[in-house]
Amino acid sequence: MATQTTDAGHRFEDRRDAGRRLAALIDRSVSGERVVLALPRGGVPVGSEVAGAIGAPLDVLVVRKLGVPGHEELAMGAIASGGVRVLNDDVLLLAGVRDEDLAEVTEHERQELERRERAYRGDRPPVSVTGRHAIVVDDGLATGATMRAAVTALRMRGPASITVAVPVASQEALRAMREIADDVVCVTSPYWFRAVGEWYDDFAATEDDEVRALLAQAQPPPQRQKPPAPAARTTSSDPLATLIARHAQAWRGDARDFAPLAPLVRTARVVLIGESTHGTHEHYAERVRLTKWLIEDQGFTDIAAEADWPDAWRVHRFVRGEEDDADAEAALGDFERFPRWMWRNLVMRDFVSWLRAHDDALRPEDRVGFYGLDLYSLHRSMDAVIRYLDRVDRDAAARARERYACFDAFGDDPQRYGYATGLRGADTCEAEVIEQLRDLQARTTTSARVGPFAADDRFFAEQNARLARNAEAYYRSMYRGAISSWNLRDRHMGETLDALLDHLTRRRGREARLVVWAHNSHLGDARATHMGWTGELNLGQLARERHGDRALLIGQTTHHGTVSAASDWGGEVERKRVRPGLEGSYEALLHDALGEGVGRALLVLRGGGELTQALRPQRLERAIGVIYRPETERRSHYFGARLADQFDVVLHLDETRALEPLDRIAGWEEEDAPETYPTGL
Repeated sequence: MATQTTDAGHRFEDRRDAGRRLAALIDRSVSGERVVLALPRGGVPVGSEVAGAIGAPLDVLVVRKLGVPGHEELAMGAIASGGVRVLNDDVLLLAGVRDEDLAEVTEHERQELERRERAYRGDRPPVSVTGRHAIVVDDGLATGATMRAAVTALRMRGPASITVAVPVASQEALRAMREIADDVVCVTSPYWFRAVGEWYDDFAATEDDEVRALLAQAQPPPQRQKPPAPAARTTSSDPLATLIARHAQAWRGDARDFAPLAPLVRTARVVLIGESTHGTHEHYAERVRLTKWLIEDQGFTDIAAEADWPDAWRVHRFVRGEEDDADAEAALGDFERFPRWMWRNLVMRDFVSWLRAHDDALRPEDRVGFYGLDLYSLHRSMDAVIRYLDRVDRDAAARARERYACFDAFGDDPQRYGYATGLRGADTCEAEVIEQLRDLQARTTTSARVGPFAADDRFFAEQNARLARNAEAYYRSMYRGAISSWNLRDRHMGETLDALLDHLTRRRGREARLVVWAHNSHLGDARATHMGWTGELNLGQLARERHGDRALLIGQTTHHGTVSAASDWGGEVERKRVRPGLEGSYEALLHDALGEGVGRALLVLRGGGELTQALRPQRLERAIGVIYRPETERRSHYFGARLADQFDVVLHLDETRALEPLDRIAGWEEEDAPETYPTGL
């Protein structure tokens, strides 16, 4: 949707006048927090007026072009505030830019960008845009090249939406902005356009001193330093809620959030970050923000997620520059099975773009990988094994085809195989998948690729063969009991995590450190929940058993809002309203403790202090997977847990909103389970 007033005769007195006229067109009905980001220097006086009119914070978004060496006027990419880089692959290829030249130009421009940010902002941290509606302002657009780079870079920082707002622009530039921004606001777009300055009576250059003064005016008055706790004042008379409020640490959306975590992750080898639903925007966005910090500041080397191995491998190859996909959305294209929105969503698209840009700046051996831990991809994994063997050993490929043909009688649906073998007594393919795995593991040849990553191809193939073995057992056990199939699945994820740590450590020549993404039900220690009390285990328990205190378990909770979920397994994604946490649940307790309308705080539970002791007794806890049935919520979505033993850290986000799918359908636009195959978690 674009808001635009076209008046070929409209002129502005100066940038302040332009900002006031632009502010009058900004939609005041938008719900949620907003932030104004101005392109320096000319955009800052305009942005100052807009920010003041709508009551939003103001910050600068510095963009630096990366010029081709020897032809600096030709842009091969850009960098922007927030440590983001975007590249023009076509220009890089046509100009024959070497990696070392790109790195040198990037470093030079990064130093200049940081110098300018210090000059404008001083010691103040940048304003967080994560989950907020970002309004990007300049004094006008001629070609729109700088704004395009700014929007592309900003998208990787996880805003809820991006609005491009300018007083004047060429019609060509406006058309380009509509392709990349969520909204475009422009006061005038004349048919004949030569230069931005022609539409101002006073278009004098904006000096650095004016930029600094306007940014300083936009800051709240300085306050005395306060201790990090409490995050919020509680009006509850419950002593436990008062205790939580005293210990909770505010989650502000800036770099200060990570200070309580730094001592815990310094020696960690695996940090497991959970979510209480598979469809909450804030769970995904904050997990991404934590992951970026762990990678950039804490030395973590790779990411492993509750995703199918071959589907995640395509993303892995894209972010490392080994896949031909045009962009991040294309790289997510193998996530086709239900629930697609769990990985094909806006937050994931933007994170994959960021990870590609991050990896592009590193040596190939230092690039961060993205791997899947799950086992639902039985047929895709068998196909991947055969494709690998076709490249390296045709006879071995023929043997693999013969063994995996055992599944042909059951079609492409592994559930049919599970039903026929688990309930109807049909012959199984267990011996065939075990034999194929052993055959592949016994091979002495490497892949067709040579160089330092030849072992990756073989590891990928072996892991697919291992997955086929474990998936065969999983689908066969599904119809015999939920505990058996759950344990098989989480043991597989634990085996995969261990195999990744070992393989990546050997390949890198130094210890691999992984960030793990999955649902709370997989990452919170099962021994502290009803799962463990009834014989189930999970990945969090296995990680603690292997790594001890070097495994850090972070859970996320929410009290109310909306969520993306289906009503039945295999159904379409819907945007559903999440009911407030039940009385007696951790969700309700944290809501009461943190106060109405505040509700974003971190609880550090590792250490055995009074907060840990207070949160050790059992309470109800909510889990929403890919299915949400509010009409049977107590039975379908709550279980008993001891929070302080389940997690080392809990991030509570009181009000949250639905994760936005890439493949949106009409049902998702309209806001408004015991789960069977499988649990939906």
